[in-house]
Amino acid sequence: MSDTYLPDGLPAPAPDRDGVDAGFWEAARRHQLALQRCSSCGAFQAPPEWVCHRCHSRDLGWATMPGRGRVFSWIRVHHAAHPALRARLPYLVVLVEVDGTGGVRLIGNLLGPSDQEVAIDAAVEAIFEDHEGGYTLVQWRTL
Repeated sequence: MSDTYLPDGLPAPAPDRDGVDAGFWEAARRHQLALQRCSSCGAFQAPPEWVCHRCHSRDLGWATMPGRGRVFSWIRVHHAAHPALRARLPYLVVLVEVDGTGGVRLIGNLLGPSDQEVAIDAAVEAIFEDHEGGYTLVQWRTL
């Protein structure tokens, strides 16, 4: 097993072929959380798209966020989504509402013991997990 939370053997994430999410992955490698933001109306959005979800502008950029949020929902996973995850069962997955975004939510693993209590609205922070394949995953840890 690797030194990372997620074990070896999982497929490496990569930016979409059209590059729309490249800014997210580039920021993660720098240990920053970046979200797409519309330059016209100021709305944040995830997942990234070529058009603003709110005003339909194509003038979108990336904003670096503090990397904090609140647990909106969570699940304790008992059936591995991939064979490489069987050794990690059970594990926790959270849906995090990112602070300062007007409700944008990201999904990720919650680090720590798999039997920990998880509370809705618990404060969390982004943790950046570097992998040998040259990518970095955004995980979450309770504060």
